Amino acid sequence: METPLQIVIDESAADPGAGIWFATPGGFTELPIDVLLAGPDSTEANRLRQVLVPMVEAIPDGLTRQQFIAQLASGQQLLRALREVGTVHCALGVHRDDVAGGSGETLHSLFTVSWRDIAWAPRSVSAARAVATAEQHTRVEYLNLPGGPASMGETVRIPTPDSGLPPTPLLQIHAYLPHPDHRRMAVLTLSTTAVERRVQYNAILRTIAELTSFESPLSKAHSA
Repeated sequence: METPLQIVIDESAADPGAGIWFATPGGFTELPIDVLLAGPDSTEANRLRQVLVPMVEAIPDGLTRQQFIAQLASGQQLLRALREVGTVHCALGVHRDDVAGGSGETLHSLFTVSWRDIAWAPRSVSAARAVATAEQHTRVEYLNLPGGPASMGETVRIPTPDSGLPPTPLLQIHAYLPHPDHRRMAVLTLSTTAVERRVQYNAILRTIAELTSFESPLSKAHSA
């Protein structure tokens, strides 16, 4: 799961209204929520069609084409549900299982950043409360990160039979970072079915959390 160092600065890094800034390691590709869920007559929807139509038309088999369209619709439904619960960023992680004893196969994960409204409290209290009140959290940690106090915890969920999903365990690692205004909390979540690689994915999310800031790093550089 090692990837070469590659630094790409997104245009949002210069947006003073972004509210949160973070960096992800190699292997993660952002899923543009606003573009994928844009209204049918919007500029973003037209851009999406310009990209997707040639891809769909290039699929020679009709059944495969229908499956692709159905998977895209399911993905949009998932993104819509994520946005409704405060998700503002979503990225797909693709890494090779190349650690010692690994199979060499490709592993997938989903990284999300969500906002949660909270009652006013000291940030350390809010961070502790987040994992204490969350359901079925294990491997709980309390951290003092560069961006402030935080906490981490893990859950393993298995879809219910009536969900229509395969009964594959899903590992979710969460990092809770209270905002300096004491009224909001950023929740970073990394989800994967590769439960046996929990140590590696925990390290990935910890790295992202350590690089997360509520103040633009570019503004710091410009003021230096």
